[in-house]
Amino acid sequence: MTALSYRDTGTGAPLVFLHGNPTSSYLWRNVTPALPGRRIAPDLIGMGESDRPDIEYTFDDHARYLDAWFDELALDEVTLIGHDWGGALAADWASRHPGRVRGLAFTEAILKPMTWEEFPPAGAEVFRAIKTPGVGESMIPDFLAGLPPEYGTSHEVPLLRWARSMPLGGEPASVVARIKSFNAWLATSPEIPKLLITFDPGHDTMLTPPMINWCQENFADLKVVHHPVVAGHHTPEDQPDLIAQTLATWLRSDLDGP
Repeated sequence: MTALSYRDTGTGAPLVFLHGNPTSSYLWRNVTPALPGRRIAPDLIGMGESDRPDIEYTFDDHARYLDAWFDELALDEVTLIGHDWGGALAADWASRHPGRVRGLAFTEAILKPMTWEEFPPAGAEVFRAIKTPGVGESMIPDFLAGLPPEYGTSHEVPLLRWARSMPLGGEPASVVARIKSFNAWLATSPEIPKLLITFDPGHDTMLTPPMINWCQENFADLKVVHHPVVAGHHTPEDQPDLIAQTLATWLRSDLDGP
């Protein structure tokens, strides 16, 4: 039996929705119903309703479990849609399995190593605290307490590990190296359509205009669709209808052709 719990509806070409931290597949519940094809949204290992093995929950661990899950379901001709760390995992998987990918879409995703200076100041303050030994551990229960019960019962370890994995100031080096590797592929894969959905920034928006511009300058065949309405970091919660509409239009025009 797979270690990953997942939601699976519809038939046809698979759309795989990857969530980030500290959420679960529940994040996509208001996006997927309006889209065509087979829609699959897993809970990352240790999160939502997925199993909780005794592992470190590094980026490499998450990628390894996702690799096994993709293979178990024999998924090919995949379009990946990622939010937060789900965007990084989507780009990472696609860069290592380009022959199985039709397209990539992102919203508020972790797509580049960042300096502390370019990260939003309020967020930088939070992540400096999270990355401090002893302090980060004390903050995680509050994160969990603030989650709706529908997100499932995520394990504290992956939530803290994900937060400490934020690629800031060159650390952690292993995560920065992994992101730089898929960045190189994103820059040299014009045959794979890519979409970035953005909104006017809310109080906790992570992907700032300079970072969006960087993506435009560095990713081959990237279409940026900006909606002039406010959304915070959790865009699938704040603007699910606009995300679904944008994805549906992109799927018809860029992946399926006229």
